[in-house]
Amino acid sequence: MSARVLIVDDLFPNVKLLETKLALEYFDTVAAMNGPDAIAICEKGLCDIVLLDVMMPGMDGFEVCRYLKNNPVTAHLPVVMVTALDQPSDRLRGLDAGADDFLTKPVDDTALFSRVRSLVRLKALTDELRSRALASRDYGIGDPLALAAAENGLDAKVLLIEDRRGAAERMATALGQNHTVTVEADPQQAMLVAAEGGFDCVMVSLDLEGFDGLRLCSQLRSLDRTRNVPLIMLAEPQDQGRIVRGLDFGVHDYLMRPVDRNELLARVRTQIRRKRFSDVLRGAVQASMQLAVTDGLTGLHNRRYLDNHLGTLFCDAASRQRPLAALILDIDRFKTINDTYGHEAGDEVLRTFAERIRLHTRTVDIVARYGGEEVVIILPDAGLVEAQAIAERIRARVEATAFDILRASRSVPVTVSIGVAVRDADDASPADMLKRADLALYRAKHAGRNRVEAQAA
Repeated sequence: MSARVLIVDDLFPNVKLLETKLALEYFDTVAAMNGPDAIAICEKGLCDIVLLDVMMPGMDGFEVCRYLKNNPVTAHLPVVMVTALDQPSDRLRGLDAGADDFLTKPVDDTALFSRVRSLVRLKALTDELRSRALASRDYGIGDPLALAAAENGLDAKVLLIEDRRGAAERMATALGQNHTVTVEADPQQAMLVAAEGGFDCVMVSLDLEGFDGLRLCSQLRSLDRTRNVPLIMLAEPQDQGRIVRGLDFGVHDYLMRPVDRNELLARVRTQIRRKRFSDVLRGAVQASMQLAVTDGLTGLHNRRYLDNHLGTLFCDAASRQRPLAALILDIDRFKTINDTYGHEAGDEVLRTFAERIRLHTRTVDIVARYGGEEVVIILPDAGLVEAQAIAERIRARVEATAFDILRASRSVPVTVSIGVAVRDADDASPADMLKRADLALYRAKHAGRNRVEAQAA
């Protein structure tokens, strides 16, 4: 996978060296010689990943990384710190600033390329979520990017798959200060636990006795229930080739033994923040999709949803020679309620009306607000007799109990008139069926209201 890599270093020879290496691997590059220029490039969306030097005059790499990760516009960008600093405290400081990895100069080319490819792949998945989530702001959901970037990565559920008892106890104790940790030594049982446990992060030892830990990682990546859960490999120094393979097929991160406690906490926290970032964006996408097809007042489907799905149901019923029915419901004298008690009362009546309709419809039925006080119900596999029976139950349910209004300070009687029609073999489109249902509703209104009428073809 190709990508545009931002190289940030105040020394020109270092920039050219990385540019040459990355170009040979078919990556595009862009360079910045200081922190502010790097931030500007990132905010303009001109890169997919940042290779960031630490030791720079003015604004050092730690400050740049912290700024990028705290800015909702750039928080999704992967940052790899590339530096001559090789002390554990330096690595920890970079990870605490939000860096996704920390490579020490001279950089091993294999480690660099596999890390860049892995992080770019993860960013590509996030980018699609981001673009869709941004649309949710048009529905008044708020800013999902700001909400996602504010995640602290704590109080998570972590699964540790490790059969070395001492190592498992040490890591579980360290992680247990901020997270709920489950330890599982049996790889087969671990698969079941991972699938059912709803974990925020899974750590896998590559050296499980009698089992290939890398294969376990692959299986976790392939399951629907665990596909989006961050995976961290626990590896030995001689496992470099297996680490590269794991990163290539989607493992998110790795820790080298002996595991440094602080690095363990920092890497787990980073992965949990990334997962929750994606979860927030995914939730915003789902919410916006729901709002796009839902009537905000009643919670029923809206006219757009009805128009998009009715044609498919109609054609399917026609091709299979199955019945299809349509009900059009209209609250009797609804204008009088609005005029007498106000529009707030009218809204309360509409919400209660929708709730009572739901009690007598199936999950396969389409129930949509058609406009004003009208509701359309589409009943797949329902003939005229069944449709009339359903309509009558709804009519009786509406009439049976008065509707509370004005925050339950009083109640008013409400009735509904319903027109029923079924698909006819001569219908050219769903509009023909709906037109007959509308004519039946007209008859119900003129026959005294609070009744069900059916319109024959």
